[in-house]
Amino acid sequence: MSSLNLHHLRLFRAIARDGTLTGAARALNLSQSALSTQLRTLEAALGHDLFERRGRGLALSEAGRIALDHADAIFRTADDLTATLRDVAGPRRALRVGALATLSRNFQLAFLRPLIGRRDVEVVLRSGPQAELLRGLDALSLDVVLTNLAPARDAASPYLVQRLSEQPVSLIGTPARARGGARPLAALLSDAPLILPTPESAIRATFDALVERLGVTPIIAAEADDMAMLRLLAREDAGLAVIPTIVVKDELDSGALVELARLDDIREAFCAVTIQRRFPNPLLAEVLRAQAGAGLPVAPAAEA
Repeated sequence: MSSLNLHHLRLFRAIARDGTLTGAARALNLSQSALSTQLRTLEAALGHDLFERRGRGLALSEAGRIALDHADAIFRTADDLTATLRDVAGPRRALRVGALATLSRNFQLAFLRPLIGRRDVEVVLRSGPQAELLRGLDALSLDVVLTNLAPARDAASPYLVQRLSEQPVSLIGTPARARGGARPLAALLSDAPLILPTPESAIRATFDALVERLGVTPIIAAEADDMAMLRLLAREDAGLAVIPTIVVKDELDSGALVELARLDDIREAFCAVTIQRRFPNPLLAEVLRAQAGAGLPVAPAAEA
């Protein structure tokens, strides 16, 4: 085969996704006979049948699965090239950032600070659940995902995970809760109502191990999966919050909240997740270089 017809490859991918010639033809606004003819042309060029008939539908053959993997890679590279060169050619470049919905806003702002105020840069920030953000990363609609939940990696994983910062976690409360002077950690954890991250978080898992080791049964006043809500509950004096200090920096600086104890065994790691791209966004490399080696500074902006 001297060349590969990308139009035929695009039609093949549509059939594979729909599972029927009828549905794919309707979506492509083609006749079923025309689509079938072009599929046969591609199969003849590749020398293999790409589908097996299963009832009224079509299932990929072994050769079809291999062809679909390569087709996805080809069109992903084409989309990557188009998006990258469009950004480079224009007067402004865009960095598309996905952030876990519960992630500290202070951390996000600190990450983006090297680009803030630049007239040649547009920052597009999307928040959501991690699975949705990773799908955006796979589809090249995002350049990077910021998270404190590093995705699992194995030999088949496409994700590159760079640890950017590690923040201390403390017991934080109002000044009224600090009256009476310093107290042992076990006493604080057993006597005061606590505001905790939800059980699925990494911080909570480590905290539960800590109280188990200390032989403490905590009094849980509230649980939240959002750091901003933990911060607000602490400000409302609902109890002592187990929270990274970066989240409440402004309150600590102003004295609205105080640190009663540093939980030295608990730290929160912040990561940037990317995938290997043939045409990586140069803005992302620029931001990551700014963070390399030193970790992120604590941002002064208030947590939203």
